[in-house]
Amino acid sequence: MTAEAPIAVVVGVGMSSGATAGEVRALVTAALARHDLAGAAVTVATRECFVDDPRLALGHPVIGHDDDALVAHSPPVTRTVGLPAQVAATAALLSAGVGSRLAGPVERSAHATVAVALPSSTSPIGPGMELPRPSPSASEHAP
Repeated sequence: MTAEAPIAVVVGVGMSSGATAGEVRALVTAALARHDLAGAAVTVATRECFVDDPRLALGHPVIGHDDDALVAHSPPVTRTVGLPAQVAATAALLSAGVGSRLAGPVERSAHATVAVALPSSTSPIGPGMELPRPSPSASEHAP
């Protein structure tokens, strides 16, 4: 009998300047455990500006998304501070590809959010993946 390959998942991470590496690691670990994905092959997705951020040095590949793409693909948000996008969920779903879905609600701590996305069986994930480009009308949003 051969061992099955671990399930591939994307963990989207959004964080404020107040987030610590320990806070992010604990939130990611808890989210994966909550969804019975502790042994999963993980790719982390976030804002492009956080790709090399030491708080995301979790031992997994990191994919960064352009802020404009995150805003264009995100459901509306009501907050007035930070990027006007649901960064964790949007980055996770963009990275997981067409047909992906969130494993459950977004997990929150004081300064970070985490969303776990499950790709469809035909969606490749990983560094170098092409980001879908929104249509011009999709990138327009109300101030």
